[in-house]
Formats: sequence, structure tokens, C-alpha cells
Amino acid sequence: MKILVTGCNGQLGRAINEVYKDEAASGEVTLINSDFGVEGALSIDITDIDAVRKIVADEKPDVIINCAAYTNVNAAESDEATAYRINAEGPKNLAIVSKEADIKLVHISTDYVFDGTNTVPYVETDTPKPLGAYGRTKYAGEEFVLENAEKYFIVRTAWLYGDGKNFVRTMLSLAETHDEVSVVCDQIGSPTSAIELARAIKVLVPTEEYGIYHGTCEGKCSWADFTEAIFLIAKKNTKVNHITTDQYPTPAERPAYSVLDNKAFRDRLGYEFADWKSAIEEYLQ
Repeated sequence: MKILVTGCNGQLGRAINEVYKDEAASGEVTLINSDFGVEGALSIDITDIDAVRKIVADEKPDVIINCAAYTNVNAAESDEATAYRINAEGPKNLAIVSKEADIKLVHISTDYVFDGTNTVPYVETDTPKPLGAYGRTKYAGEEFVLENAEKYFIVRTAWLYGDGKNFVRTMLSLAETHDEVSVVCDQIGSPTSAIELARAIKVLVPTEEYGIYHGTCEGKCSWADFTEAIFLIAKKNTKVNHITTDQYPTPAERPAYSVLDNKAFRDRLGYEFADWKSAIEEYLQ
């Protein structure tokens, strides 16, 4: 099996490489990595459909896993055009070409397609209603995949951390120089390990159970609770001050509640994600 991984140098792209490393070593799976400025990876601009067609024609993958995304939520508010090109037009091109080549497409989406007004976890069939530019562009990407691809898996995730710049590393870095940190306590979600998500994608890929999936670690907490758990495991004595969102204004509005229910993974595949607490413990160890 040949897998084309776009955005291979991001947290999820690296995790995909990690979970397939044994199969790649044995020759059972060939990973075709693509990203910009990454040694050993192909450079591909997913916003250029001719470039996408060429790489698919040359490499002949069986599956595309699209980890490429514009993920700077705040910057998207002032540069929605760039976010739209990468988050919407890019997936559209991948969807069109995947259908032309009769191959599978795994497209990664986000909890930000929802407005966060729910009080119970969002299921895959709930109607998206994004709050800001990032969510709008990611939802547009989903719609393009639905319209243009045939063999597709759309996987929405949330609060992702892995090998790369992320919230966990930021908090640990702050703990080195601060006796206390202030973290919002009124945004609720499910911190998700990129490795956990990659493991689930690996289970999904061989199937023909196409459609929309939610893929997050089980359980929920606030960012402040998450920080306390990180410090406890890492044995940091830094105090966590719980503050509200309005005390920490940002250019982009965040969903107050973005817990996703992994119903499709359970019902279609009998697959269960790890609890967020055990996942962060594994990550920090």
C-alpha cells in the first residue's frame, strides 16, 4: 500500500509516520511524504490542482492522508483568503484528483466547524456552524470533499498535541520561568494526542466505511484542568490560575464547548480512543 501524506512535517504528519514505521521498514507500506522545505519530502502545493494531479500520476498512491492545513486560528481572522486557499481549495483539489484516480482520501478537519453552544458532545451528524474564519475555511474544505470525492474519510479532531509546537510544550516552557500561569477555565474540550489520532486513522484506512468521523481522546476538561494535569505528571510546582475567556481576549472567538463524540468510530468500527489523561501521560513519558 502506498500512502501520500501531505503536511508530513506537522504534528499529525509526524505521528502518521511513527505509527506506520514498522510497515514502512518491512516494505508493506510505502509512505510518500510531502511538505515544503522538508528534507527527503516532496514539495507539493495542494492549492494547485495540476501539481496534485502530477504527484498522484507519478507516485500512484492508494491513499492520500491530508494533514496539510492553515492552523493559525488568530491569523486566519486577518488573512482568511490564505486560510481558504489551504483549508478549502486544497482539499477540493485532493478530492477531485482522488476521485479521478479512484483512490481513498483521509481529510483532517476540526471541532471549530461547530459554534460551541452545545452542552452535550457533538456527533458527526450535528450541523456545523463555525464562529470564525478558521472554522469557516475548514468547513468549506469538508463541503468540497463531500461534493467531489467518492472514497473519503473526513476526521474531525480537537485540541491536538504531538511532536512539534503545541499547548503542552508551551505550558512546560512557561513552567521553567514562571511560578504561576493563568489559563482559561471556561472552554471545554478533549485534549487529543496526535499518536492516538494516527492510530485511529491507521484502523480506518483499510476499510470502506466512508463518511464523517470524530476522532478525539475520550473525556473532557478545560484548558486550565489540562495544564494542571500536565504539571502534575511533569512534576512542576507552577500554580495554575483559572481565568475566563473574556480575561484573555484573542482575535478569534473560540468555541466554549467543543467536546466531540466519536460515535462513528465506535458504531462502524468498534474502535475506542484512549482517555485524554492516559494519552497525555504516554506523551510526557
